[in-house]
Amino acid sequence: MPLTIIEKIWNEHQIADLGDGTCLIYIDRVFLHERTGSVALKGLEATRRPVRNPEQAFCTMDHIVDTFPGRSDETTMPGGKDFIQTTRAAANAAGINLFDLNDPRQGIAHVISAEQGIALPGVTLVCPDSHTGTLGGLGALAWGIGSTEAEHALATKTLVVKKPKTMRVNFEGALPFGVTAKDMILKLIGEHTASGGVGYAIEFAGEAVRQLPVEARLTLCNMTVEFGAWSGLVAPDDTTFDYVRGRPFAPSKAQWEQAVAHWRTLKTDDNARFDKEITINCSNIVPQITWGTSPMHETGIDQRVPYPAIESDPAKRAAIERALEYMDLSPGTPLEGVPIDAAFIGSCTNSRISDLRAAADILRGRKVAKGVKAICVPGSGLVKAAAEAEGLDRVFTDAGFEWRESGCSMCFFAGGESFGLEERVVSSTNRNFENRQGPRTRTHLASPTTVAASAVMGHLTDVRNLG
Repeated sequence: MPLTIIEKIWNEHQIADLGDGTCLIYIDRVFLHERTGSVALKGLEATRRPVRNPEQAFCTMDHIVDTFPGRSDETTMPGGKDFIQTTRAAANAAGINLFDLNDPRQGIAHVISAEQGIALPGVTLVCPDSHTGTLGGLGALAWGIGSTEAEHALATKTLVVKKPKTMRVNFEGALPFGVTAKDMILKLIGEHTASGGVGYAIEFAGEAVRQLPVEARLTLCNMTVEFGAWSGLVAPDDTTFDYVRGRPFAPSKAQWEQAVAHWRTLKTDDNARFDKEITINCSNIVPQITWGTSPMHETGIDQRVPYPAIESDPAKRAAIERALEYMDLSPGTPLEGVPIDAAFIGSCTNSRISDLRAAADILRGRKVAKGVKAICVPGSGLVKAAAEAEGLDRVFTDAGFEWRESGCSMCFFAGGESFGLEERVVSSTNRNFENRQGPRTRTHLASPTTVAASAVMGHLTDVRNLG
């Protein structure tokens, strides 16, 4: 019987069929961070249960840590120091791999999972964080879990999981100039809503996906949760293998050929059936921007703020009206030209070296507009070091951006640093919910290049107009 890649990976890891659509699944890797991982580790301590295979468990400091230069355990977020120190002590006691603040490899969990070779094609990887599906860009089956589930996975290397339905999203054709993986996933969410993927594991396929480098595939998979999906992945290929080769936790030389031989089998068979398929013509995609308070509130940068009256459903019409009130936008306003107060490049969506290079290409020789607060936060210490070796940090700082240490930073507001009351921000992050980046902060999601272009112009900008 022909199988999808999702079914192949699932079957390889299924220990038992428990009935009623649930299975006991073997978990290859568990990744933690200090905001939620400390709960799981302390739970194990309280019950005196050890971590099973601690060499396959990992932890980083990313969510709560400050990203200001010269940082320490002290945090802007009240109580953050306790999270950091509790996690550090528990991780060291458990003997798991810890990427601490003084470790040059420290960074955002979903960034360093890929760059360290912790996430690999065909593995199952879980983390108590909703954007764990990012690692599907490498062909892993990765998903977010709760802290209690993380505790169980650490102790037993298993989880009880309801088997998802399968979906294939085909991005056909070539990407036009100025369009990125971020625009692709925003387009999908905008056309098919933020609940379009609920209950599904998704394979992203098609010529446009095959042409993406791995870091762009990670961006594409990062926002499957914003589509409502359980997880998403891209079938591994030579592009994937070239990326993984030689990374610290990747298979060694003796095992490499055997691993690649297996990874080549991880593809959807001809005539395999998906529960649902969607096809998007990439030639119709332009740089995307959000105008509201959901990732599905998006459109092309060359379009206008929508009129609520075009929505026939009263509940949906009311949601649009509320979003426009929060965002302080009037229907019919051209999106290009809306003034901004701040610009942010970072997060597990768009903080890798390729993202910084693309933004730097826009900023080189230009200046951030007067009155715009601009911040760049690399996704890991190694990304930061690589960018500095190429001189990208000077491009950012010469343009007027703040250059930070690695971490999640202002992707979300947890009581620490924020952009300020009702500030309008164009951001390379993944969520634009009310208060996501600070009290009543108004967030427009976009690609790093659109963020950079907007920072230079002082308003939402079509990057294609800058060349």
